[in-house]
Amino acid sequence: MINFRPSETTTATTTSSAVTAEKAFSFISKGWREVKDSTEADLQLMKSRANSFKNLATSFDREFENFLTSASRSTFPVTAITTSSSPSPAEIEFVKKLQPKLTEFRRAYSSPDFSKRVLEKWSPRAKIRIDLSAIKNAIVAEVDEGRNGYRIGGRTRVRDFRWEWKDEDVEKQVGKSWEPIRALKNRLKELEQKSSSSEIIEGLKNSELVEKVKSSLKAICKEPEYSKEVQPLDFQELLACLVRQSGPFLDHLGVKRDISDKIVESLCGKRKNQLLLRSFPTGESSIVEGENINDELDLRIASVLQSTGHHYEGGLWDDLGKRDTSDGKRHVAIVTTASLPWMTGTAVNPLFRAAYLAKSEKQSVTLLVPWLTRTDQELVYPNNITFSSPEEQEVYIRNWLKERVGFNADFKISFYPGKFQKERRSIIPAGDTSQFISSKEADIAILEEPEHLNWYHHGKRWTDKFNHVVGVVHTNYLEYIKREKNGALQAFFVKHINNLVARAYCDKVLRLSAATQDLPKSVICNVHGVNPKFLEIGERMAAEKEAGEQKFSKGAYFLGKMVWAKGYRELIDLLSKQKNDLNGFKLDVYGNGEDAHEVQSTAKSLDLNVNFMKGRDHADDSLHGYKVFINPSVSDVLCTATAEALAMGKFVVCADHPSNDFFRSFPNCLTYKTPEEFVNKIREAMSSDPHPLTPEQKYNLSWEAATQRFMEYSELDKILNTCNGANSESDKVNGIGRKSKSVPNLTSMVDGGLAFAHYCLTGNEFLRQCTGAVPGTRDYNKQHCKDLHLLPPHVENPIYGW
Repeated sequence: MINFRPSETTTATTTSSAVTAEKAFSFISKGWREVKDSTEADLQLMKSRANSFKNLATSFDREFENFLTSASRSTFPVTAITTSSSPSPAEIEFVKKLQPKLTEFRRAYSSPDFSKRVLEKWSPRAKIRIDLSAIKNAIVAEVDEGRNGYRIGGRTRVRDFRWEWKDEDVEKQVGKSWEPIRALKNRLKELEQKSSSSEIIEGLKNSELVEKVKSSLKAICKEPEYSKEVQPLDFQELLACLVRQSGPFLDHLGVKRDISDKIVESLCGKRKNQLLLRSFPTGESSIVEGENINDELDLRIASVLQSTGHHYEGGLWDDLGKRDTSDGKRHVAIVTTASLPWMTGTAVNPLFRAAYLAKSEKQSVTLLVPWLTRTDQELVYPNNITFSSPEEQEVYIRNWLKERVGFNADFKISFYPGKFQKERRSIIPAGDTSQFISSKEADIAILEEPEHLNWYHHGKRWTDKFNHVVGVVHTNYLEYIKREKNGALQAFFVKHINNLVARAYCDKVLRLSAATQDLPKSVICNVHGVNPKFLEIGERMAAEKEAGEQKFSKGAYFLGKMVWAKGYRELIDLLSKQKNDLNGFKLDVYGNGEDAHEVQSTAKSLDLNVNFMKGRDHADDSLHGYKVFINPSVSDVLCTATAEALAMGKFVVCADHPSNDFFRSFPNCLTYKTPEEFVNKIREAMSSDPHPLTPEQKYNLSWEAATQRFMEYSELDKILNTCNGANSESDKVNGIGRKSKSVPNLTSMVDGGLAFAHYCLTGNEFLRQCTGAVPGTRDYNKQHCKDLHLLPPHVENPIYGW
C-alpha cells in the first residue's frame, strides 16, 4: 500500500515550476541579447556608410572648387573670343545648360523631405533598445498563477512588449538637416551663384579642361557604328545580285559577261549614290566614292546581313569537318598524274615543287604520285625499270632528286592507285584519290593537271575536304585532241568538262602560259623552274669560254618524246619546205616514243638531213657541246627543255607562240613566225655566240623564283600566314565592312551542283566507258590492294556508306 503525502508533492511541484521558468527566462534573455548586439552592429555599419557619404560629398565639393578655380585662371579677354582659337557657340551653350541643371540638383537635395528620409534611414545616433521586462513579468505571473491554482501554460501577447527609442533627441533631429546634407546644400547654392557669372563662361571658352571634358562626353555619348536602321534590299537590288551571281550559268548558255555587267549597271547605276546611304550613317559613304557598282552592291548586301546578325558558312555540300589549323603548322598536299622514272613534265616539276616548298620548313609537304602495277610499269617506265613495292620506288625518286638539288628535301611521298591508258598515253587515277590524304593533313591541295585528275574522279570533292585547292595546268589537251579522229567534236566536249572540273574542284587555277584553255578562276604565270644542275652547266660553259677554251663543238639538236604531238610534225614540215635554203644544215634528234618508227620513216622518205638517236637526259654530257636548241612545237604549254637549254647558255629557236612568251625576255631566245624567219633565225644562231646569262636571268629561271611566283599567284603566301582562317585587315573594304564568306554566294551553290552532277555521272560504269575511261578505274583492283596494303573497295566504301 502506497502512502500519499499531498503537502510534499505540492512543494516539489512548485519548486520544479520555478526552476523551469527561470531557465526559460535565461534562454529568451540570451536570445534577445544576441538580437540586440546584431542590431547595434547593423546601426554601426549604417553610421560608417553615412560618414562615407559625407566624405564623398566633401570630395565632390573639393573637385568642383578645383574645376572653378582652373576655369577662372584660364579666363581671356572678351576680344580673344573672336580669334581663330576661340571655341564654337556650342561650347558656350554647354556651360549655359549646366546652370539650370545645378539649380534643379540643389532644389532636390535641399528639400526637407530628403533630409527626413535620410535621417530616418541613416541617422548615426539612433539606437534601438528592447525592454525585456515584460517577458520576465509575464513568466513570473504565470508561475504565480500556477502557484495560486490557476492554469499553467497561458499565452503572453506580443503587444505586451515595449519597443523604446532610448535617445529622446532623435525625433527632434528628424526635423533638422543632417550635417553632410546641410553642407552639400550650401555648396550647391554657392556653385549656383558662381555659375551665373559671365566670368565663368569667359574662362570656360578657352579652358583645356573643358576641351577634355567635352571630348570625354562625346566619347561616352558617341553613337555606335551602324546603329541606324539598315533598310532591307529592294527588288532591283535583289535582281541585280541574282543576275551577277548567275554569271557561270549564263556563261554556259552563251551569254557574255559584259552583257550581265550591263544589266547589273542598268539596275543599280541610277541609284549608285544611294546604295551606301541606305546602309551607313550620313557622310561615311564618301570614303568609297569611285568604287565600281559591284563593290558597292557587295557592301550593301553585307551591311544588310550584318544588321540581321545572320552568319552563313559556305555553300551546299560543304564539309563542316575541315581540318582545324590551330596547331600553327600548315599542310600542303601536291597531287600529280605521273612519277619518276617516267621523265615527263608532270613527274619532274611537281617533285621539284615539293622539294622547294618543304625547304622553307614553314609547312609540311606531301607528294602524292600514282602507283602502277608491274604490267603498267613495263609499258611506261623507260629502260625496263620496274619496282616491286612503293618503298623501292620512293628510294629511287629521292636519290634522283638529291643528285640534282643538292640538299635533303624533308617531305613525305605517298602513292595512290593508277592505271595506264594506252590510247591517251597517260595515267588515270583509280578510285577516290583524295582518300589517300588523311583528314588531319587535308589543309591545302595542289592539283597538278586538275582536269586530268578529275575527268573521272568519283569521290569526295576536293574543295570540301581541303581548305584551299590550287590547280596547275601543264598540258594543252585541246591541241592534242584536235589531232585525233573526230577531234573537233571531242575537243568541244573536253573543253566544257575542263570548265566544269576547274569550277567545281578548284579555288584557284594557275596556267603556265596563254596556250592553255581559258579556265574559270585562272591566272597566267610560269611557276616552273629548271633543275639547278642546268644552271651549273651554264656557269661552267661560260667559265670555259672566258678561259679561251672552245665552248660549243656541235651544231643544232632537238630533244623530246617521239610522238607527233610533241612538235615532230612541225619540225619535219619546216625542214622539208626549207630544204633548199637549209642546204648543209644537219640536225640531231633525241627521243623515244610510240611514234618513233613512223617519224623516222617519214623523215627518211623526204630525204631530210636528220640524225635520230635514242632519248637521254637533257643534262647528259653528250649534249653540252650543242650550240642551238630547236623547238618548233606549238602544242606545249611551257616547254621544260627550252628553259633547260637557255639555262645552259644555248641559243633557242622556237615558234612565236603563247607557250614561249616567258622566254621572250631572254636575248638567246630567237622566235619566228614564218618558215622564212625560221631559216633566218637558224643562220643567225649558227653564225654567232650566245649571250652570257645575267644574275637576274639566272634567278628567273631558278626554282627559288618559281616558288616565289607560285606563292604569290596562288595566294598561298596569304593563306599560310593566316591562322585558323581568320580574316586579315586586307579583307576589310575601305574600313567600312568586309566582303565576307557569310554572304550566300550563288556561284558556290552552282559549283556545288556541278560537282554533285559530276559525281553522279562518274559513278556509272557505262557512262565512264562511253566517255573514254579505262574499264575498272572507278575502283582500284586486287593487285593495287596487295601492293599498297589496301582494303578491298567494297570493304573500304560499303554501299550503305556511299
